[in-house]
Amino acid sequence: MTTNTRELDPSASPLAYYGSELRRLREAAGLNQRQLGDIIFCTGSLIGQIETTHKLPTRQFSEAVDAALNTGGTFTRLLPLVLKSQLPSWFQPYADMEARATHISTFQTQVVYGLLQTEEYARAVLATEWRDNLEDLVAARMNRKQALKRKNPPLVWVVLDEAVLLRPIGGREVMRNQLAHLLSFKDTEWVQVQILPLSAGEHAGLPGAFNILRFEDDPDIAYSETYDTGQATADPQAVRARSLRYHHLQAAALSVKDSAELIARVMEELYGEQAVPDGGAVA
Repeated sequence: MTTNTRELDPSASPLAYYGSELRRLREAAGLNQRQLGDIIFCTGSLIGQIETTHKLPTRQFSEAVDAALNTGGTFTRLLPLVLKSQLPSWFQPYADMEARATHISTFQTQVVYGLLQTEEYARAVLATEWRDNLEDLVAARMNRKQALKRKNPPLVWVVLDEAVLLRPIGGREVMRNQLAHLLSFKDTEWVQVQILPLSAGEHAGLPGAFNILRFEDDPDIAYSETYDTGQATADPQAVRARSLRYHHLQAAALSVKDSAELIARVMEELYGEQAVPDGGAVA
């Protein structure tokens, strides 16, 4: 029995195309929603919700449907486009560039860079502005991390203001897990994390957070965000000026080794089992 037969316009969005293709191929296989659900160990209601764009598919769901319907990987290939479409429209061009970049340099003053966020941390960050489609946005942010899993991942160099470590986003457990995740990269050649200590005083990053992306064949890009928009430029002088600022920030920051030691100390003293009650700074 089909639980939802609402007509879809496949051209309305990547999610609508995904749903319409799921319905078309399911019906071509002679299966109703419940039967397909039984095959891939989910409910027929979930199948119906995804077919009618009320629910976002996951990677696990896409891979299971591909196997059940023998699609040759159609839905797994569609998933990144579907998830990217859930991002704010002004951010989607940056997500495209980030996915292609060979080098990513980022300075962050408020939060951990998106590619290095845990799911729980990302949820807490995104919940400050978006609630209606929060889980879709979390899924889209987690999908950005696929860039780190590709065959030739980008070299990612991150400079975080120490305040990022001290700001208890999501609570103690979320922050502990997030800092542990940062530490998991300490022996990885292609992800380097430096902390700019509060003791550095005035520094080249005071105007705000920014990213620099480098590509195999395209010009370098400098990117920054305001409250609800992003600005990217390939102007050589602007990129050069931003790169110079970044080099100054790297020079003022702790070494990668010392940064890891600071992260570990903050993790234990602020967010560990024996954390001080007042949450005072430890650096």
